[in-house]
Amino acid sequence: MTMNSQRRSKLKNLIDNVPPGFIVDAVWLRGRGIDSKSIHGYVKRGWLEKLARGVYRRPLPTLSVPTPWEWQMPLISIQSIMGYGVHLGGLSALEFHGYSHYLRLGDDPDIYLYGDVPPWLGRLPVKTRFIVQSRSLFGDDTTGIENEDDELATETDKDSGPTVSPWRWPIKISSPERAILEALHDLRGEAGFDNLNMVFQGLTTLRPGNLASLLSLCRSVKVKRLFFVFADRHSHSWLKYLDKSAINFGSGPRALVKGGRLHPVYRIYVTEELLPSSERVEGTHHV
Repeated sequence: MTMNSQRRSKLKNLIDNVPPGFIVDAVWLRGRGIDSKSIHGYVKRGWLEKLARGVYRRPLPTLSVPTPWEWQMPLISIQSIMGYGVHLGGLSALEFHGYSHYLRLGDDPDIYLYGDVPPWLGRLPVKTRFIVQSRSLFGDDTTGIENEDDELATETDKDSGPTVSPWRWPIKISSPERAILEALHDLRGEAGFDNLNMVFQGLTTLRPGNLASLLSLCRSVKVKRLFFVFADRHSHSWLKYLDKSAINFGSGPRALVKGGRLHPVYRIYVTEELLPSSERVEGTHHV
């Protein structure tokens, strides 16, 4: 094979494996035989766009659909193109699943990712702030991580007819059952309690079988106790199908909120509002 044939083959491989709008980095490109000189040439010829040092995007065609740039494209690219073990989870997954009505989010909410990400993710020129967490809550177990299609689908342009979005790729994302446990694990401060209390209000359709599996895998005693503090408070219909006797709640009290009060059932210090109604006036069990 001649040098030109090899170059054409590598370029074809790039085009075949990286759809327009998707992102790759220099490490990924070099792993496919595309050296720094070739990368520079691809950028010069408009076959790649440089986004940050060592990070490139295949140029977008002119489409009538919106560009899911802020977080979808980076996430799908590192999941599906570069093969990183990371998923959308916690509050971000709950929003994706339609619980944004119950979340107090700003115009540019933080995006919660769980797992491994490339070091350049935080350097991308986007408004979104990526919050990267470990998967320590469930270890290597991927129960509750699902593939969901992004909502960006076929759009119709009045002049050119149907236009298929190139971004119709699945996103690895926590199910609502896993996401609420991740969000509880990330809980910080009293404002977070108020937010999650609102979220729990809307969690009417959680699947008890999925919850039971995830609660048995959950490595945090605090998360399991706190989950039932909220669950008891809202008494959704799925609660009666969970066998609490099968769950390891650990022993001894757990401190979570400075100046909080000890929950009489789950032995964890929480805000006053999360105590049973009979406990909210009397009692002085402060941390």
